Amino acid sequence: MKIKFIQNLIDFLRGKYKNRVDWSREEDYEKNIEKAYKLYMGETLDLANPQTFSQKMQWLRIFDNSPMKTKLADKYLVRDWVKNTIGEEYLIPLLGVYDNFEQINFEELPDSFVIQCNHGCGYNIVVKNKAELDYEDARNKINQWMSENFAYRFGEWHYKDIKRKIIITQYIEELSGDISDYKFFCFNGKPWYILFCTDRASGVLKNSFFNMEWDNMNFNYTGELINFPVQKPQNFELMCELAEKLCDGFKHVRVDFYNINGKIYFGEMTFTSYAGYFKFKPEEWNLKLGQLLHIYN
Repeated sequence: MKIKFIQNLIDFLRGKYKNRVDWSREEDYEKNIEKAYKLYMGETLDLANPQTFSQKMQWLRIFDNSPMKTKLADKYLVRDWVKNTIGEEYLIPLLGVYDNFEQINFEELPDSFVIQCNHGCGYNIVVKNKAELDYEDARNKINQWMSENFAYRFGEWHYKDIKRKIIITQYIEELSGDISDYKFFCFNGKPWYILFCTDRASGVLKNSFFNMEWDNMNFNYTGELINFPVQKPQNFELMCELAEKLCDGFKHVRVDFYNINGKIYFGEMTFTSYAGYFKFKPEEWNLKLGQLLHIYN
């Protein structure tokens, strides 16, 4: 699903870093990480002794890339790994996989579906009513996305070698017509906090971090903070168990789920949320989360 705050970050970075950080110069990668961090965070990056979550995320971007991260960031290939790790029943049904837009036979698709490119974030077109789809606009967007190496947008290197595909999945939504998601922030193989995101249909994303007992911790880093009671979702304990299985073996990963009236669906695995440029509200949480992330283990 199209995540507004991710798209906002992409738009911001496109403008902020234009003509200032050339991510395609791979030999300058560490220098560009430091430069981009200074531009966005307003402080010097300490790679020798990182303390905050944001600083440690930059360290991971440089020193903790692997082919496994590339595979799991691939929204198509990750499906097979999820199937083998927690079960196929948690996958949103796949309707088709394509190498280019012209291969898609829209007549064979249902009235609602989601078109995605597999090699980055924000590459989504949600189609609630096929009869209203602007095919030319969709074609232009998909062709543009397929021409891009997402790694060169703002230096998330594990996306660089993903073989680009177009995937179409079943459209899912809650009874309200909206869709909420649960983003488990996991550190050293253990989920610690869940960023609950809701109310996208209003145009103003509302979210807050909850702990593993489903207490609202009243902090976030983007969007409007949730200040109203949120009922613990059905099968919450099962979601926690699934997140723990999927995050096993990683220093940090964000594991996303949807929970549609108790039916749990896997969303994605994200290793560099927000490219690590977290401006937490309140800001003390940057250090608190950083203390949970042991990068040298």
